[in-house]
Amino acid sequence: MDQPLSAKETILWGLAGLTIFCGIWVLLTASGMVPQQFLPAPWDVVSRIAQLIVTPFAGATLPQHLAASAARYLYGLALAAVIGIPLGLLMGWFRLLDDIVSPIFEGLRFIAPIAWVPFAALWFGTGIGGPVMIIFAGAFPPCLINAYRGARFVDPRLIEASRMLGTGHLRTIVEILLPASVPSIVAGLRVAAGLGWQSLVGAELIVAASGVGFMMVQAQANVSTTTVMSGMVAIGVAGMLIDVLLRQGEAIIRRRRGLA
Repeated sequence: MDQPLSAKETILWGLAGLTIFCGIWVLLTASGMVPQQFLPAPWDVVSRIAQLIVTPFAGATLPQHLAASAARYLYGLALAAVIGIPLGLLMGWFRLLDDIVSPIFEGLRFIAPIAWVPFAALWFGTGIGGPVMIIFAGAFPPCLINAYRGARFVDPRLIEASRMLGTGHLRTIVEILLPASVPSIVAGLRVAAGLGWQSLVGAELIVAASGVGFMMVQAQANVSTTTVMSGMVAIGVAGMLIDVLLRQGEAIIRRRRGLA
């Protein structure tokens, strides 16, 4: 197994990969193999991003579209965590609840979030409820599953000690199951964050009147490929920053618990 890279080496290799990617992109556009109407050069996309930061498109600037997307995303992710984590812990502790919820959950979690778009459009139109519902559909399963797994794999000796001391169910869940499950829960939140962000963009392509996804749809209708690709870059960078923050949080928690 390869030795882990240092932070400096990771950055250098990442930059090398990005350079290769951009080089292939430049070669494709310079060679004329792909018309610039469909694949603009990198510098054209960068120039368009700079314009979108200050010039409104589809009713707002790029930062404003990102802010609208971020608000929907945070609502959906928070709702998934607030419902999924406690429910997962309770299912891990109460076998009866596990038996009741699992068949329903197992049937629903394999439905792709984008499949809920028709219902979201019918129920909420282009309001905030539709995208939040679709983000919730993408982020909820990882929150529940990881909280459940964390609760199920708690050290049995802690549970036995709790029972011997006559600790009630609620106190056991709050003081034993929840702290012991934190690493698993944080890992689940990281997965949920990625799936929720992807679900958000899919939702905004159809059931939103603002946001980066909506901006991309309007750009496609106007055959503005540079604007579409600017939206893609913004989505990718924002998603990467979300993942970096969550990975840092996960690493801090694991170090504090002696798991790193």
